[in-house]
Amino acid sequence: MDLNLANKVYIVTGGAKGIGAAISKTIAAEGGIVIIAGRNKSDNQQIVDEIVKLGGKAGYVTGELGDPGVCRETIDFTVEKYGRIDGLINNAGKNDGVGLEKGTPEKFFGSLRNNLSHFYNLAHYALPYLKKTKGNIVNIGSKVAVTGQGNTSGYAASKGAINALTREWAVELLPYSIRVNTVLPAEVWTPLYENWIKTLPNPEEKLAQIVSKIPLGKRMTTSEEIADMAVFLLSDRSSHTTGQIIFVDGGYSHLDRSIE
Repeated sequence: MDLNLANKVYIVTGGAKGIGAAISKTIAAEGGIVIIAGRNKSDNQQIVDEIVKLGGKAGYVTGELGDPGVCRETIDFTVEKYGRIDGLINNAGKNDGVGLEKGTPEKFFGSLRNNLSHFYNLAHYALPYLKKTKGNIVNIGSKVAVTGQGNTSGYAASKGAINALTREWAVELLPYSIRVNTVLPAEVWTPLYENWIKTLPNPEEKLAQIVSKIPLGKRMTTSEEIADMAVFLLSDRSSHTTGQIIFVDGGYSHLDRSIE
């Protein structure tokens, strides 16, 4: 299936690791040009090298996306280098454990800055170019927005806001034929997830317990499965899909987890 991504330009935030890396590689495999935005220069360079080695096209911008100036720089760099933006994939974020009891107001608003503000800032700065290409926006959310988790108020609030912004932007951008959708993962094995599970008592036992509650196949979702849905939503093959929050989670969020 030709997704018609060839030579189109896509920005992927947090595109060097985990789900973001899978999205970056999938876009490149479909012939798209990827600009990766993230804070770690060596990680950014590594994924760009991997893509180029496979015959793809990619570049990167290094910086802290919680800084609006870095968001503006990302857009400016992309347009100066390639002259266009066809899609924005807002993926960067971290479940930082800023809870109600254990957090502070300062940490809470810091979490919103790091996990939410760049979604708005990048979309705002990219909008003039997305209008020209009738491009689209794909956000990567989290099941925490709809299920709760405990001890992660900042992250949950950010992801809940992303769901709301998806619907809001889908309406606002209808006149420009810009589509906006969100992919919602649940349990996906990534470097961040691995680091988190290791912080828990009896991590292997806890992981087995989590996996046992995933209805479809009793296994975790792969980063590639999230990427496949995200890239499909970027493509012309989903040309009449907007304002949708799509769960790619093996039924974790909505099916009865007691199913055997």
